[in-house]
Amino acid sequence: MPTSAPVQSNPLLSGAVTSMAKNIESVLVIGMGKVGLLVATLLHEQGYRVTGLDRQPPAESSFEIRQGEIGERALPRDALAEHDAVVSCLPYHWNLPVARTAHRLGRHYFDLTEDVATTAAIQDLAATARAVMAPQCGLAPGFISIVGAELASRFEQLRSIELRVGALPQHPRGLLGYAFNWSPEGVVNEYLNPCEVIADGRRGQVPAMEELETIIIDGVQLEAFTTSGGLGSMCDSFEGKVETLNYKTIRYLGHCKLMRFFFHELLMKYDRKRAGEILVHAKPPVNDDVVYVHAAVEGQQRGRLFREEFVRAYYPQPIAGQIRPAIAWTTACSVAAVLELVARGELPASGFIRQEKIPLKAFFATPGGALYRK
Repeated sequence: MPTSAPVQSNPLLSGAVTSMAKNIESVLVIGMGKVGLLVATLLHEQGYRVTGLDRQPPAESSFEIRQGEIGERALPRDALAEHDAVVSCLPYHWNLPVARTAHRLGRHYFDLTEDVATTAAIQDLAATARAVMAPQCGLAPGFISIVGAELASRFEQLRSIELRVGALPQHPRGLLGYAFNWSPEGVVNEYLNPCEVIADGRRGQVPAMEELETIIIDGVQLEAFTTSGGLGSMCDSFEGKVETLNYKTIRYLGHCKLMRFFFHELLMKYDRKRAGEILVHAKPPVNDDVVYVHAAVEGQQRGRLFREEFVRAYYPQPIAGQIRPAIAWTTACSVAAVLELVARGELPASGFIRQEKIPLKAFFATPGGALYRK
């Protein structure tokens, strides 16, 4: 598939501004990396009053960006108080302080985290929240949970829900066949932390980088293996309803074996920060990437065993005058879609939002979610 296209505004985002009153009118987006900047741009084009916040703001933007330190001792309380909602596009370990501030101020909170402990703490906050607490609004967890739940809803009785996602370079080089287009901290955590599953009807945990399998998408032979965090809150929602529920990351063949060697035989698992630095130095980001999504559900439909699948390969595409990498736009569009549904009143106005409770049809009907339909 071509890796480039004429740069133009995406027609699915044009004309998104309406006169309809919304529950959210102003949004603070914290973290102006590739994803954060695109989240803010999408929301700005949809008519929200958007302010960005970053330690090193980009030189140009179509909305206000403030410079400021972010961390445990430098929370953006004043900036957050001026907005109806906040989207955190920060590394996972900074999300909880932002969520606590949003909780105290009664502001809607959204993030992209895959970290299980952070999400559990935010879920505890949601029990007394006056606004929405919605972590895990990215690709996986996030969109893949919405797809998995939609497929599961088509069955009278479930046997398995298997979710697979991979963000990869289109033109891999070297034995790893990878490029770090996503947070190295997040990737290292996914490769080392325990993975939640439901196996033989029982909820539990399995090690990361195990249960290696082969998967083929569009004729490309790939591998998939267990990684942490991709299920989000799916185990909570489907415990007692399905025999098998698991999530695996998709990579090119041979990747898992090499990462096991790196983390376990070279003992880099004991120095996660340094491990991330080494990997990014060796495999920096690329623009020509591809995001593979593979969801498969098996069970009983009208008295017979059947399998439903949702399989897609997403490529870079033009949004707001620039070609956006696949991992950037799929992540940014997902959180923008969830925020839009809260703003429209199509999701609860307070409490914890489980991604798998979001209807796929409603998600696709948002400006950001519509880009996923292709």
